[in-house]
Amino acid sequence: MASKLAQLLSDSRRALLTMLGIQAVIWAVQVVNWLDDYDLSREYGLRSERVDDLPEMFTMPFLHFSWDHIVSNSWPLFVLGFLAAYRGMRKFLLASLVITVSGGLLVWLLESPNHVTAGASGMVYGYLGYVVLRGVLDRNVLDAVVGLGVAAVYWTILIGVLPVFPGVSWLGHLGGLIGGLAAAVLLRDRARSKPVPAAPAPAATPAPDSPNAALLKELDDLGL
Repeated sequence: MASKLAQLLSDSRRALLTMLGIQAVIWAVQVVNWLDDYDLSREYGLRSERVDDLPEMFTMPFLHFSWDHIVSNSWPLFVLGFLAAYRGMRKFLLASLVITVSGGLLVWLLESPNHVTAGASGMVYGYLGYVVLRGVLDRNVLDAVVGLGVAAVYWTILIGVLPVFPGVSWLGHLGGLIGGLAAAVLLRDRARSKPVPAAPAPAATPAPDSPNAALLKELDDLGL
């Protein structure tokens, strides 16, 4: 128990430092972007249907179009990213990759070619889906409680996966959410998910007063 708690605390520290580092990078890029009149977002944001723009799905989450844009994404990204990472960095990095590719591909395939998409909101939706579903699939009480809490707090943002807000990349949100749910399935704890086989019934032992007890004892003494 003590070793598991120590491992959880160690993973949580790494998750906290990781998310602080990601936030520092995003805000540093925002300052440079703002000074350059957001040319970075226009240059390294994602445009659909252009094969040479596909790598921009990996730069898109670090870029924003305004201070309001980055402020609205930063807090949920930090909270949900930490909750996605506190169980281990390897799964967090793999989940982040799945979310990034899923959100980026959906935008690239279906968004209008006239639009440039940027922002970390796709990652926010991805981590939301990952955290909520992970606890259910892993049958982990702590993760399940965390997932329920996240669902209770953030369920209202799910409207963002619908095309109801002009100028908002609902495709990026939907693709990120799909990626988060897929990552929870792909990275689930398979050992916990498998049913535990029933222990075999112990062999019956003859009662001491059974007629065969003496014979069985003699055979046992002979090594038979």
